Amino acid sequence: MNSQYSIAVHILTLLDSSSGAGASAEIAGSVGVNPVVIRSVTGLLRKAGLLTTQRGVSGAQLTRPAHQISLLDVYRAVNAPDSVLKVHAHPNLACPVGAGIQRALEEVYGQAQAALESRLAEVMLSDITRAVHQQAS
Repeated sequence: MNSQYSIAVHILTLLDSSSGAGASAEIAGSVGVNPVVIRSVTGLLRKAGLLTTQRGVSGAQLTRPAHQISLLDVYRAVNAPDSVLKVHAHPNLACPVGAGIQRALEEVYGQAQAALESRLAEVMLSDITRAVHQQAS
């Protein structure tokens, strides 16, 4: 998993913390990345229906209240259909370990992915916004 997920949560938290954020350059200043990265991640969030933007108008807005956006929604917006853990593609099938490693790991990785998604489904964007503001005070 790359940092797009954390960047996406940062963007959405920023939008939830204000009445709409400014240009991608302003958001990039908060996130600490190039505005091109912000536009890319914002595009994924827009495609997933989590935020709206208007062509020619600076800024973005959440499409629904933060208490209705789970971290799983954000995860799926930027990572779908990827899972965190991946099995290597070409083990040596002539080797006893190589022949069985993928099936053994897929089961464990599937369980870990399910646990991750279950936890992310429990946490709402509003929880993150609240935690950020508590840290700042």
